Amino acid sequence: MQKFSEILDSQYDDLTSPYSDDQYDVIRAIRDLFRVIDKSLPEYTKVGSKPSSAFAKVQHVAPMLSLGNAFADEDVIEFVERVQRFLKLDDVPAIVAEPKIDGLSLSLRYEHGELVRAATRGDGFTGEDVTANVLTIADVPKTLKGKHIPAACELRGEVYMLKQDFLALNKRQEEMGETVFANPRNSAAGSLRQKDVAVTASRPLKFFAYAWGEMSDYPMEEPTQHKMLQWLDHAGFVVNPEITLCHSVDDALAFYRRIGEKRASLPYDIDGVVYKVDRLDYQERLGFVSRSPRWAIAHKFAAEQATTVLEKIDIQVGRTGAMTPVARLQPVTVGGVVVQNATLHNEDYIKGIGNDGEPIRDGVDIREGDTVVVQRAGDVIPQIVSVVMEKRPESAEPYHFPHKCPVCGSHAVREEGEAVWRCTGALICPAQAVERLKHFVSRLAFDIDGLGEKQIELFHERGWVQEPADIFTLKARNAELKLEQLEGYGETSVRNLFAAIDARRTIELHRLIFALGIRHVGEGNAKLLARHYGTLDAFLSAMRAAADAQTEEGNTSEAYQDLDNIAGIGDVVAEAVVEFFAEERNIKALDALLAELTEVLPAEQARRDTAVAGKTVVFTGSLSKFTRDEAKAAAERLGAKVAGSVSKKTDYVVAGEDAGSKLTKAKDLGVTVLTEDEWLALIGN
Repeated sequence: MQKFSEILDSQYDDLTSPYSDDQYDVIRAIRDLFRVIDKSLPEYTKVGSKPSSAFAKVQHVAPMLSLGNAFADEDVIEFVERVQRFLKLDDVPAIVAEPKIDGLSLSLRYEHGELVRAATRGDGFTGEDVTANVLTIADVPKTLKGKHIPAACELRGEVYMLKQDFLALNKRQEEMGETVFANPRNSAAGSLRQKDVAVTASRPLKFFAYAWGEMSDYPMEEPTQHKMLQWLDHAGFVVNPEITLCHSVDDALAFYRRIGEKRASLPYDIDGVVYKVDRLDYQERLGFVSRSPRWAIAHKFAAEQATTVLEKIDIQVGRTGAMTPVARLQPVTVGGVVVQNATLHNEDYIKGIGNDGEPIRDGVDIREGDTVVVQRAGDVIPQIVSVVMEKRPESAEPYHFPHKCPVCGSHAVREEGEAVWRCTGALICPAQAVERLKHFVSRLAFDIDGLGEKQIELFHERGWVQEPADIFTLKARNAELKLEQLEGYGETSVRNLFAAIDARRTIELHRLIFALGIRHVGEGNAKLLARHYGTLDAFLSAMRAAADAQTEEGNTSEAYQDLDNIAGIGDVVAEAVVEFFAEERNIKALDALLAELTEVLPAEQARRDTAVAGKTVVFTGSLSKFTRDEAKAAAERLGAKVAGSVSKKTDYVVAGEDAGSKLTKAKDLGVTVLTEDEWLALIGN
């Protein structure tokens, strides 16, 4: 089961998410604060799952990606309009609306109708093999029914627990003196991931089927989402009876309001509604963006709220020097979770000023001692939404944001156009040094077993680890350090730690890039960079070339333009990466690290079995066979790199009508130019 702090890790690490730079630092700060809750209430704050050493790992053939969120009717309307624009449709396509079950996602693989493997979602790409446990769930058919059974199919759904069964289970747990669960979702997740199958069998787990991943063929003549759900029902699965086919946005929103009114009376927990484009060929054309499908969205219910007292405002210093205010609250339960801390975002938010400079909360500021209304935004991150003015103490004073770092005392600056104050003591501030090292060993970076946050803090405090390379020299220095004499250590634990460190001397390129802690480069962008350059040598050569050409007037070098043209990167990320490599101290630290590593593995490419895999493609002109977004999405699915400008490294230019300077440059450079029909023939469409 995954803790809140780990979910916030993924939000902070995934810089393809729609957050501002300030919000990334807030997420990191709140993540750290939740770790306090995670440690004090471990069974009450676990809400998901990640691959564990207790179960064999399973690589999902088709990733189990997450959905984008909508929080208002306008978001749903915008989603449908995006779909129409992408597909060039005049009318709203049919949409399947279904309750969003608050449970644990599960993948079921069937071969010739027989269940052969069950796996949890995990991180979306790698899950856990829980086949033995799933065989105990009555709602999961061991053999598919019906005549039209695909030779191979991977079906998906949600493991959950009925509310009444959850209450009965917790009552039994209390009677036996065992830990009770926070909510049905935690209970279902914990029950499924038991090492002892008998424990899982004793728990009243249910399963709703609602999706699929890999299919050898579709078992119906009319391939639609709704027809597939009907087939799932005929094949022996339990399909949620509330699922409805909608033919307009009004129908979809009416379903949302109707199911929201029924929410309390439903026998299971839901946290919103999922809308999916019905036609499967439309889903295929729409494809994915970042980690979410373009053809589906989750319309979340409003966050639950509670009232409590803000006792103190503290400042958290992040690894980039960002100084984030955090509200320390009298503990209060919000949506089944105990909340003691909430984000205050930045100085302006405390003053009652929004990002656009306009008043928020009617311009009411936030003060220590205030009675405040707290909600969990998206049911995850706590935030203060209003102040109960009639309960404000007469002694409450306006909060004055500190202009010095509370950790190292360095002066802080707030750059023009930014909402965040930053500590200037980057090289001497312990908060930044420790946080950068924690980031380096974090789950999505080097992920060194036995070297967690406590160890990093201890080793840094003792002066043993000041930069990443120091981690890999601990073993050589241990004759002097004597780690085995530390409290909680022994010869075996120290030997295991050194073995874990040595195991990470071989690392994947995207993990290394992510571990460097470059601003704006999270897991998603690290993978984009790794896949684009392929190898460490190519990446370093390009980055150093771009950094050497950096001037106050800008950067027009070919290396920089190539970086800037990577789909999904853009100016902000490109400049941050180049600035990192333009700093000599960063290069010195990186060289020291690389000297300790054995191998940096080349990036694994998504597809290598197509005619355009690894090729760089530029689309130009007015396209008539497909939209620009469709063309880009299709090319990337086939392993191609889509660039925004033509260079000597461009393999193909696909030219529509009225193609201009890009077509001219392609001819000048001798780049192959294709018509739309020639491009479709090349990719096999």
